[in-house]
Amino acid sequence: MITLKELKKLRLIHLCIAITFFTSGLTINFAQLLLHIFLKPFNKHLFRKLMYYLCYSFYCQLVFVADWYAGCRMRVYIDEEDYKKYSGRENVLLIMNHKYEIDWLAGWMIADKMGVLGNCKAYAKKAIRYIPCMGWAWWLAEFVFLNRDYDKDKEIIAKQLKIVFSYPDPTWLLLNAEGTRFTESKHEASVKFAQERGMTVLKHHLIPRTKGFTTSLPTLRGICPVVYDITMVFKRDEKVPPTMLSLLNGQTVYPYMLMRRIPLEQIPQEEKAAADWLQKLFVEKDRAVESFHETGSFFTKSGIKEVSYVTTEPRLSSLLNFAGWSTFSLSCIFYYLITSLLAANWAGLITALSILGIFYWLMGVAINKTQISKGSSYGSNSTKTSTN
Repeated sequence: MITLKELKKLRLIHLCIAITFFTSGLTINFAQLLLHIFLKPFNKHLFRKLMYYLCYSFYCQLVFVADWYAGCRMRVYIDEEDYKKYSGRENVLLIMNHKYEIDWLAGWMIADKMGVLGNCKAYAKKAIRYIPCMGWAWWLAEFVFLNRDYDKDKEIIAKQLKIVFSYPDPTWLLLNAEGTRFTESKHEASVKFAQERGMTVLKHHLIPRTKGFTTSLPTLRGICPVVYDITMVFKRDEKVPPTMLSLLNGQTVYPYMLMRRIPLEQIPQEEKAAADWLQKLFVEKDRAVESFHETGSFFTKSGIKEVSYVTTEPRLSSLLNFAGWSTFSLSCIFYYLITSLLAANWAGLITALSILGIFYWLMGVAINKTQISKGSSYGSNSTKTSTN
Protein backbone atom coordinates (compact mmCIF):
# COMPACT_ATOMS: atom_id res chain seq x y z
CA MET A 1 0.00 0.00 0.00
CA ILE A 2 1.30 3.44 -0.94
CA THR A 3 2.30 5.67 1.97
CA LEU A 4 1.43 9.34 2.38
CA LYS A 5 5.09 10.20 1.86
CA GLU A 6 5.13 8.35 -1.46
CA LEU A 7 1.74 9.79 -2.45
CA LYS A 8 3.07 13.34 -2.20
CA LYS A 9 5.73 12.54 -4.80
CA LEU A 10 3.23 11.43 -7.45
CA ARG A 11 2.93 13.59 -10.56
CA LEU A 12 -0.86 13.31 -10.31
CA ILE A 13 -0.80 15.07 -6.93
CA HIS A 14 1.52 17.75 -8.34
CA LEU A 15 -0.90 18.18 -11.25
CA CYS A 16 -3.81 18.68 -8.82
CA ILE A 17 -1.83 21.37 -7.00
CA ALA A 18 -1.02 23.02 -10.34
CA ILE A 19 -4.68 22.92 -11.42
CA THR A 20 -5.74 24.52 -8.15
CA PHE A 21 -3.05 27.20 -8.26
CA PHE A 22 -3.47 28.30 -11.87
CA THR A 23 -7.27 28.02 -11.97
CA SER A 24 -7.57 30.11 -8.83
CA GLY A 25 -4.89 32.48 -10.10
CA LEU A 26 -6.70 33.23 -13.33
CA THR A 27 -9.99 33.59 -11.46
CA ILE A 28 -8.40 36.01 -9.00
CA ASN A 29 -6.73 37.93 -11.86
CA PHE A 30 -10.17 38.40 -13.43
CA ALA A 31 -11.65 39.58 -10.12
CA GLN A 32 -8.73 42.01 -9.69
CA LEU A 33 -9.34 43.40 -13.16
CA LEU A 34 -13.02 43.93 -12.40
CA LEU A 35 -12.08 45.84 -9.24
CA HIS A 36 -9.77 48.09 -11.27
CA ILE A 37 -12.49 48.85 -13.81
CA PHE A 38 -15.62 49.14 -11.70
CA LEU A 39 -14.51 50.02 -8.15
CA LYS A 40 -11.12 51.75 -8.08
CA PRO A 41 -12.27 54.94 -9.90
CA PHE A 42 -15.01 55.45 -7.31
CA ASN A 43 -13.71 54.07 -4.00
CA LYS A 44 -9.97 53.43 -3.72
CA HIS A 45 -10.22 52.59 -0.02
CA LEU A 46 -12.69 49.74 -0.59
CA PHE A 47 -10.77 48.69 -3.73
CA ARG A 48 -7.58 48.20 -1.69
CA LYS A 49 -9.44 46.46 1.13
CA LEU A 50 -10.84 43.88 -1.29
CA MET A 51 -7.51 43.59 -3.12
CA TYR A 52 -5.94 42.46 0.15
CA TYR A 53 -8.25 39.45 0.38
CA LEU A 54 -7.81 38.48 -3.27
CA CYS A 55 -4.02 38.58 -2.96
CA TYR A 56 -4.10 36.68 0.32
CA SER A 57 -6.27 33.97 -1.20
CA PHE A 58 -3.73 33.53 -4.02
CA TYR A 59 -0.44 33.82 -2.11
CA CYS A 60 -1.41 31.62 0.84
CA GLN A 61 -1.80 28.60 -1.43
CA LEU A 62 1.99 28.45 -1.60
CA VAL A 63 2.17 29.03 2.14
CA PHE A 64 -0.18 26.03 2.46
CA VAL A 65 2.27 23.91 0.46
CA ALA A 66 5.10 24.86 2.83
CA ASP A 67 3.17 24.82 6.12
CA TRP A 68 0.65 22.02 5.77
CA TYR A 69 1.73 19.88 2.82
CA ALA A 70 5.49 19.83 3.49
CA GLY A 71 5.22 20.43 7.25
CA CYS A 72 7.80 23.22 7.40
CA ARG A 73 8.38 25.05 10.67
CA MET A 74 10.40 28.25 10.78
CA ARG A 75 12.38 29.52 13.76
CA VAL A 76 12.19 33.33 13.88
CA TYR A 77 14.59 35.26 16.12
CA ILE A 78 13.05 38.62 17.00
CA ASP A 79 12.99 40.98 19.97
CA GLU A 80 10.09 39.87 22.15
CA GLU A 81 8.81 43.40 22.77
CA ASP A 82 8.96 44.27 19.05
CA TYR A 83 7.10 41.07 18.21
CA LYS A 84 4.30 41.66 20.71
CA LYS A 85 3.95 45.41 20.20
CA TYR A 86 4.54 46.01 16.50
CA SER A 87 4.24 42.81 14.46
CA GLY A 88 1.65 43.22 11.72
CA ARG A 89 0.64 46.68 12.94
CA GLU A 90 2.80 49.05 10.87
CA ASN A 91 4.04 49.79 7.37
CA VAL A 92 7.43 48.18 6.77
CA LEU A 93 10.27 48.26 4.27
CA LEU A 94 11.81 44.77 4.27
CA ILE A 95 15.48 44.31 3.48
CA MET A 96 16.16 40.61 2.99
CA ASN A 97 19.05 38.52 1.72
CA HIS A 98 18.41 36.64 -1.52
CA LYS A 99 20.42 33.42 -1.49
CA TYR A 100 17.98 30.54 -1.55
CA GLU A 101 15.37 29.36 -4.03
CA ILE A 102 12.56 29.72 -1.47
CA ASP A 103 13.73 32.64 0.67
CA TRP A 104 10.82 34.67 -0.78
CA LEU A 105 8.39 31.95 0.38
CA ALA A 106 9.89 32.04 3.89
CA GLY A 107 9.14 35.78 3.83
CA TRP A 108 5.53 35.01 2.89
CA MET A 109 5.32 32.48 5.70
CA ILE A 110 6.24 35.02 8.38
CA ALA A 111 4.03 37.65 6.74
CA ASP A 112 1.13 35.19 6.93
CA LYS A 113 1.75 34.61 10.64
CA MET A 114 1.76 38.37 11.25
CA GLY A 115 -1.44 38.92 9.28
CA VAL A 116 -0.06 41.03 6.43
CA LEU A 117 0.39 38.51 3.60
CA GLY A 118 -2.32 40.06 1.43
CA ASN A 119 -0.50 43.39 1.55
CA CYS A 120 2.99 42.07 0.80
CA LYS A 121 4.52 43.92 -2.12
CA ALA A 122 7.96 44.22 -3.67
CA TYR A 123 10.26 46.08 -6.00
CA ALA A 124 10.24 43.85 -9.10
CA LYS A 125 11.55 43.76 -12.65
CA LYS A 126 9.07 45.25 -15.12
CA ALA A 127 9.07 42.08 -17.24
CA ILE A 128 7.55 40.06 -14.37
CA ARG A 129 4.20 41.80 -14.66
CA TYR A 130 3.53 40.04 -17.98
CA ILE A 131 3.79 36.54 -16.46
CA PRO A 132 0.30 34.95 -16.21
CA CYS A 133 -1.25 34.54 -12.77
CA MET A 134 1.51 35.69 -10.40
CA GLY A 135 2.84 38.53 -12.55
CA TRP A 136 -0.64 39.75 -13.39
CA ALA A 137 -1.64 39.53 -9.71
CA TRP A 138 1.34 41.70 -8.75
CA TRP A 139 0.65 44.20 -11.51
CA LEU A 140 -3.00 44.57 -10.54
CA ALA A 141 -2.00 44.80 -6.85
CA GLU A 142 0.15 47.88 -7.61
CA PHE A 143 3.65 46.53 -7.03
CA VAL A 144 6.70 48.72 -7.71
CA PHE A 145 7.90 47.64 -11.16
CA LEU A 146 11.30 48.96 -12.22
CA ASN A 147 13.21 49.21 -15.52
CA ARG A 148 16.70 48.97 -13.97
CA ASP A 149 17.28 52.40 -15.45
CA TYR A 150 17.93 54.87 -12.63
CA ASP A 151 16.64 57.98 -14.42
CA LYS A 152 13.30 56.31 -15.11
CA ASP A 153 13.10 54.34 -11.88
CA LYS A 154 13.57 57.26 -9.49
CA GLU A 155 10.31 58.80 -10.76
CA ILE A 156 8.50 55.46 -10.58
CA ILE A 157 9.71 54.89 -7.02
CA ALA A 158 8.61 58.31 -5.77
CA LYS A 159 5.15 57.87 -7.31
CA GLN A 160 4.54 54.21 -6.55
CA LEU A 161 5.64 54.27 -2.90
CA LYS A 162 2.90 56.76 -2.13
CA ILE A 163 0.38 54.37 -3.70
CA VAL A 164 1.76 51.28 -1.93
CA PHE A 165 1.64 52.87 1.50
CA SER A 166 -1.79 54.42 1.01
CA TYR A 167 -3.42 51.01 1.56
CA PRO A 168 -5.76 51.10 4.57
CA ASP A 169 -4.00 48.19 6.32
CA PRO A 170 -0.29 47.68 7.16
CA THR A 171 1.83 46.99 4.09
CA TRP A 172 5.18 45.23 3.81
CA LEU A 173 7.36 46.21 0.84
CA LEU A 174 10.33 43.98 0.00
CA LEU A 175 13.59 45.43 -1.31
CA ASN A 176 16.22 42.87 -2.36
CA ALA A 177 19.12 45.29 -2.04
CA GLU A 178 21.56 42.81 -3.58
CA GLY A 179 19.62 43.25 -6.82
CA THR A 180 19.69 39.57 -7.76
CA ARG A 181 19.95 36.12 -6.20
CA PHE A 182 23.32 34.97 -4.86
CA THR A 183 25.35 32.66 -7.13
CA GLU A 184 29.04 31.82 -7.12
CA SER A 185 29.74 33.77 -10.31
CA LYS A 186 27.88 36.83 -9.02
CA HIS A 187 29.66 36.55 -5.70
CA GLU A 188 33.05 36.49 -7.45
CA ALA A 189 32.10 39.68 -9.28
CA SER A 190 30.92 41.22 -6.00
CA VAL A 191 34.17 40.32 -4.22
CA LYS A 192 36.24 41.83 -7.03
CA PHE A 193 34.15 44.98 -6.95
CA ALA A 194 34.60 45.33 -3.17
CA GLN A 195 38.35 44.73 -3.33
CA GLU A 196 38.83 47.31 -6.09
CA ARG A 197 37.07 49.95 -3.99
CA GLY A 198 38.47 49.09 -0.57
CA MET A 199 35.12 47.88 0.74
CA THR A 200 34.53 45.06 3.21
CA VAL A 201 34.29 41.79 1.29
CA LEU A 202 31.09 39.88 2.01
CA LYS A 203 31.28 36.10 2.25
CA HIS A 204 27.58 35.22 2.22
CA HIS A 205 26.04 38.20 0.42
CA LEU A 206 26.52 40.33 -2.66
CA ILE A 207 27.50 43.97 -2.21
CA PRO A 208 24.15 45.78 -1.94
CA ARG A 209 23.09 48.24 -4.62
CA THR A 210 22.26 51.37 -2.70
CA LYS A 211 20.54 53.61 -5.26
CA GLY A 212 17.10 52.04 -4.94
CA PHE A 213 17.32 52.28 -1.16
CA THR A 214 18.55 55.87 -0.96
CA THR A 215 16.11 57.00 -3.66
CA SER A 216 13.22 55.51 -1.67
CA LEU A 217 14.10 57.07 1.68
CA PRO A 218 12.80 60.64 1.12
CA THR A 219 9.37 59.32 0.09
CA LEU A 220 9.28 56.69 2.83
CA ARG A 221 9.81 59.19 5.64
CA GLY A 222 6.41 59.98 7.09
CA ILE A 223 4.54 57.06 5.49
CA CYS A 224 6.68 54.06 6.49
CA PRO A 225 8.12 54.22 10.02
CA VAL A 226 10.49 51.24 10.03
CA VAL A 227 12.85 48.92 8.21
CA TYR A 228 12.76 45.22 9.04
CA ASP A 229 16.11 43.62 8.36
CA ILE A 230 15.65 39.91 7.62
CA THR A 231 18.57 37.49 7.50
CA MET A 232 17.47 34.10 6.24
CA VAL A 233 19.52 30.87 6.46
CA PHE A 234 19.23 27.11 6.15
CA LYS A 235 21.68 24.77 7.81
CA ARG A 236 24.46 23.60 5.51
CA ASP A 237 24.03 19.98 6.51
CA GLU A 238 20.30 19.84 5.76
CA LYS A 239 19.48 16.58 4.00
CA VAL A 240 16.59 18.18 2.09
CA PRO A 241 17.54 21.04 -0.26
CA PRO A 242 15.45 24.22 0.29
CA THR A 243 13.68 24.23 -3.10
CA MET A 244 10.11 24.35 -4.39
CA LEU A 245 10.53 20.86 -5.79
CA SER A 246 11.35 19.56 -2.30
CA LEU A 247 8.19 21.16 -0.93
CA LEU A 248 6.03 19.73 -3.73
CA ASN A 249 7.44 16.31 -2.90
CA GLY A 250 6.27 16.83 0.67
CA GLN A 251 9.79 17.11 2.07
CA THR A 252 10.25 19.30 5.13
CA VAL A 253 12.80 22.11 5.30
CA TYR A 254 13.63 24.24 8.33
CA PRO A 255 14.26 27.95 7.73
CA TYR A 256 15.99 30.11 10.35
CA MET A 257 15.23 33.81 10.29
CA LEU A 258 16.73 36.77 12.16
CA MET A 259 14.40 39.80 12.15
CA ARG A 260 15.49 43.21 13.41
CA ARG A 261 13.22 46.24 13.65
CA ILE A 262 15.03 49.48 12.76
CA PRO A 263 13.12 52.80 13.06
CA LEU A 264 13.58 54.92 9.95
CA GLU A 265 14.81 57.90 12.00
CA GLN A 266 17.95 55.88 12.81
CA ILE A 267 18.90 55.89 9.12
CA PRO A 268 20.84 58.98 7.95
CA GLN A 269 19.01 61.41 5.68
CA GLU A 270 22.01 62.37 3.55
CA GLU A 271 22.34 60.07 0.52
CA LYS A 272 25.98 59.01 0.95
CA ALA A 273 25.57 58.42 4.68
CA ALA A 274 22.44 56.34 4.02
CA ALA A 275 24.35 54.29 1.42
CA ASP A 276 27.16 53.71 3.93
CA TRP A 277 24.55 52.66 6.51
CA LEU A 278 23.19 50.02 4.12
CA GLN A 279 26.70 48.71 3.41
CA LYS A 280 27.38 48.38 7.15
CA LEU A 281 24.04 46.61 7.61
CA PHE A 282 25.12 43.94 5.12
CA VAL A 283 28.45 43.55 6.88
CA GLU A 284 26.46 42.80 10.07
CA LYS A 285 24.21 40.39 8.19
CA ASP A 286 27.28 38.63 6.82
CA ARG A 287 28.71 38.21 10.32
CA ALA A 288 25.37 36.83 11.53
CA VAL A 289 25.28 34.20 8.77
CA GLU A 290 28.92 33.24 9.40
CA SER A 291 28.22 32.93 13.12
CA PHE A 292 25.19 30.73 12.42
CA HIS A 293 27.11 28.35 10.18
CA GLU A 294 30.02 28.10 12.61
CA THR A 295 28.15 27.89 15.92
CA GLY A 296 24.47 27.32 15.16
CA SER A 297 23.66 30.79 16.55
CA PHE A 298 23.25 34.15 14.83
CA PHE A 299 24.73 35.89 17.89
CA THR A 300 27.77 34.03 19.25
CA LYS A 301 30.38 35.56 16.91
CA SER A 302 28.45 38.38 15.23
CA GLY A 303 28.26 40.94 18.02
CA ILE A 304 24.51 41.25 17.44
CA LYS A 305 22.34 41.41 20.56
CA GLU A 306 20.86 38.00 21.31
CA VAL A 307 17.08 37.70 21.23
CA SER A 308 14.65 34.86 21.79
CA TYR A 309 12.85 33.02 19.03
CA VAL A 310 9.35 31.90 18.11
CA THR A 311 8.54 28.81 16.05
CA THR A 312 5.87 29.41 13.45
CA GLU A 313 2.77 27.23 13.36
CA PRO A 314 0.46 26.86 10.35
CA ARG A 315 -2.72 28.91 10.25
CA LEU A 316 -6.06 27.25 9.62
CA SER A 317 -6.97 29.95 7.09
CA SER A 318 -4.38 28.77 4.55
CA LEU A 319 -5.64 25.18 4.84
CA LEU A 320 -9.29 26.16 4.41
CA ASN A 321 -8.45 28.49 1.53
CA PHE A 322 -6.59 25.77 -0.37
CA ALA A 323 -9.29 23.21 0.38
CA GLY A 324 -11.93 25.56 -1.02
CA TRP A 325 -10.02 26.38 -4.20
CA SER A 326 -8.99 22.78 -4.82
CA THR A 327 -12.57 21.55 -4.38
CA PHE A 328 -13.84 24.17 -6.82
CA SER A 329 -11.06 23.75 -9.40
CA LEU A 330 -10.82 19.97 -9.42
CA SER A 331 -14.58 19.38 -9.37
CA CYS A 332 -15.04 21.68 -12.38
CA ILE A 333 -12.21 20.04 -14.30
CA PHE A 334 -13.19 16.45 -13.58
CA TYR A 335 -16.90 17.14 -14.14
CA TYR A 336 -16.11 18.53 -17.59
CA LEU A 337 -13.80 15.59 -18.39
CA ILE A 338 -16.39 12.99 -17.37
CA THR A 339 -19.33 14.66 -19.14
CA SER A 340 -17.23 15.14 -22.29
CA LEU A 341 -16.23 11.47 -22.22
CA LEU A 342 -19.80 10.24 -21.68
CA ALA A 343 -21.11 12.51 -24.42
CA ALA A 344 -18.28 11.52 -26.78
CA ASN A 345 -17.33 15.20 -27.00
CA TRP A 346 -13.83 14.44 -28.20
CA ALA A 347 -13.00 18.05 -29.08
CA GLY A 348 -13.95 19.19 -25.59
CA LEU A 349 -12.08 16.31 -24.00
CA ILE A 350 -8.91 17.03 -25.97
CA THR A 351 -9.20 20.75 -25.13
CA ALA A 352 -9.56 20.00 -21.41
CA LEU A 353 -6.63 17.60 -21.42
CA SER A 354 -4.55 20.17 -23.29
CA ILE A 355 -5.36 22.77 -20.62
CA LEU A 356 -4.28 20.31 -17.93
CA GLY A 357 -1.04 19.76 -19.81
CA ILE A 358 -0.49 23.52 -20.01
CA PHE A 359 -1.07 23.86 -16.26
CA TYR A 360 1.47 21.12 -15.56
CA TRP A 361 3.94 22.75 -17.94
CA LEU A 362 3.42 26.14 -16.27
CA MET A 363 4.15 24.55 -12.91
CA GLY A 364 7.42 23.25 -14.30
CA VAL A 365 8.27 26.68 -15.69
CA ALA A 366 7.47 28.31 -12.34
CA ILE A 367 9.70 25.83 -10.50
CA ASN A 368 12.53 26.42 -12.99
CA LYS A 369 12.23 30.17 -12.46
CA THR A 370 12.91 29.71 -8.74
CA GLN A 371 16.02 27.59 -9.32
CA ILE A 372 19.33 29.34 -8.70
CA SER A 373 20.82 27.77 -11.82
CA LYS A 374 18.04 29.38 -13.88
CA GLY A 375 18.48 32.85 -12.41
CA SER A 376 19.26 35.96 -14.40
CA SER A 377 22.82 36.93 -15.28
CA TYR A 378 22.29 40.35 -13.71
CA GLY A 379 25.30 41.07 -11.49
CA SER A 380 27.50 38.28 -12.90
CA ASN A 381 29.79 40.62 -14.80
CA SER A 382 32.19 42.43 -12.50
CA THR A 383 32.36 45.37 -14.87
CA LYS A 384 28.65 45.94 -14.38
CA THR A 385 28.51 45.39 -10.64
CA SER A 386 27.87 48.67 -8.89
CA THR A 387 26.08 50.16 -5.96
CA ASN A 388 23.46 51.66 -8.24
